[in-house]
Amino acid sequence: MKNKAVLEGLLFVVGEEGLTLEQIEDVLEITEEEAKALLKELKTEYESEERGLRIDFLGNRFKLTTKYEHRAYYQKLIENPETNTLSQSALETLAIIAYNEPVTRLQVDTLRGVSSAQMIRKLVAKGFIKEVGRSNLPGRPILYETTSEFLDYFGLPTIDDLPDMSQLIEEKEQAEDETDLYESKYIETNEINKEEYL
Repeated sequence: MKNKAVLEGLLFVVGEEGLTLEQIEDVLEITEEEAKALLKELKTEYESEERGLRIDFLGNRFKLTTKYEHRAYYQKLIENPETNTLSQSALETLAIIAYNEPVTRLQVDTLRGVSSAQMIRKLVAKGFIKEVGRSNLPGRPILYETTSEFLDYFGLPTIDDLPDMSQLIEEKEQAEDETDLYESKYIETNEINKEEYL
């Protein structure tokens, strides 16, 4: 297994949280000198004009970021109406952030049950969420909140105007009960019909 390839994957998975030098050493079980050499080698590869990413050292962490000179293309993509619709995953992530803000990516991951790093990056790029500081939790993870663009998109005057979560849960449970009742009646009717033909 090539450590350089693993390091690239690790930087991608953690997203904007980034990795400290110590984390790289611990995960890859290598020395500080080896970790620095790997980072330098990967950083050099990314400096090629053929690559769209680069490695930056920000806030005492190494992060994969896009190249500044390509920003016009990223802006074009964000402003494209076809890419401006929100997927189910994006809506789910947004809802978790809106109802729990300020919240860390790890807290969102825990509630969703899957990694949200890529989705959070997209929502930040679209302007629906923003970084609002760092948590006091170990590692001082970034805290996220919704933006005024989020409120505009959903037609909400303030974040307090979000629907009451307990009411939404109650309505969902009621709808599920009605579905179960319908399905059980359908099964009973089918059983009667079968008996008639036996």
